[in-house]
Amino acid sequence: MEIKPINTEKDYQQALNRLELIFDVKKGTEKGDELEILSILIDTYESKNFPIGMPDPIEAIKFRMEQMGMKQKDLAEVIGFKSRVSEILNKKRKLTLEMIRKISFTLHIPTEVLVQEYAVK
Repeated sequence: MEIKPINTEKDYQQALNRLELIFDVKKGTEKGDELEILSILIDTYESKNFPIGMPDPIEAIKFRMEQMGMKQKDLAEVIGFKSRVSEILNKKRKLTLEMIRKISFTLHIPTEVLVQEYAVK
């Protein structure tokens, strides 16, 4: 087992190739340990070099509503009037703290996503 830091794109590609070769090994074995360490190194490299930002709060709500098969009237039952939901989804009104709490609980969207700043029209 030769483990080394991933510092370059070449190192990264080699690590991915190795990971693919040993992907189905048994845990608790020497190769299983190599797989675990290699996975951590790859994850660290990807987090540093290919960061994924948080989604826009309103887009996250729309996406989650679509996943759950929800309509605006369903969200109105969570946060209030249908007209208010329309204003929120069209970015004409900001989310309140109370709305954020209810949406987070009901739609299972992390509050860190919902409290982000966004522009209203």
